[in-house]
Amino acid sequence: MKQSGIAHFSGKRVWVIGASSGIGEACAKTLLLKGAKVALSSRRAERLNEIASTAEVDQSLVIPLDVTDDAQLQDGYKTIVKAWDGVDLLLFVSGMYVPLRADNFDIKVAEKIIDANLLGPMRAVALVVPEMLKAHSGHIAIVGSVAGYSGLPKALAYGPSKAAIINFCENLYYDLLPTGVSVHMISPGFVATEATAKNDFEMPALISAEEAASEILAGIQKGEFDIHFPKRFTRFLKFLRILPYPIYFWIVRRFVKI
Repeated sequence: MKQSGIAHFSGKRVWVIGASSGIGEACAKTLLLKGAKVALSSRRAERLNEIASTAEVDQSLVIPLDVTDDAQLQDGYKTIVKAWDGVDLLLFVSGMYVPLRADNFDIKVAEKIIDANLLGPMRAVALVVPEMLKAHSGHIAIVGSVAGYSGLPKALAYGPSKAAIINFCENLYYDLLPTGVSVHMISPGFVATEATAKNDFEMPALISAEEAASEILAGIQKGEFDIHFPKRFTRFLKFLRILPYPIYFWIVRRFVKI
């Protein structure tokens, strides 16, 4: 059984959570250009309003919210349902990244990362799934990271949050495939954003947010579950996952100079 894609985005109702910068902003702008109706969410209302100002009348909704606040997410979804009767695509891009290693591990920071990166998407999915199940259609796309494939430097909390997202998406896919609701697990490599600007090491195969948006939307249109890019980098990381640990750790230490 193969899950469905989206033939075209024109007229589709899309909720982009994390739309104020980086990959989310690039996706939102592209969707608007393609004629989609886009609900824009993040904590930065001023940035959302700037993006909405480029859209046609009644093509966008600005819904500021914090993904760690369940009440704000619920109110945001109610606003969309009232205006558009629901969503065809939930695109969850929002995320929190703070470089952490064992010598500077801060449990309070780690808790915030897990809350935003794992529980945030779960809260949003819990909102949209019931109506999608009733309609026997819809798409759920969640941006994770290749940092979730296996342990990498400076990702002591970020990596586990993204590993959990991979497992969550796998379970969602298994449960929802027979229902007509599609799931898209998105695993970018290094993308030039405000988050990766915090890194003080070389980022191989670095791409722009616009390139990432193009890969994401193309994968959703094709109905792909596993959307990962850039392939020259992500395929190498997928290969590392199957190696014995001594070889894996040797390669990481050899090639990741941190």
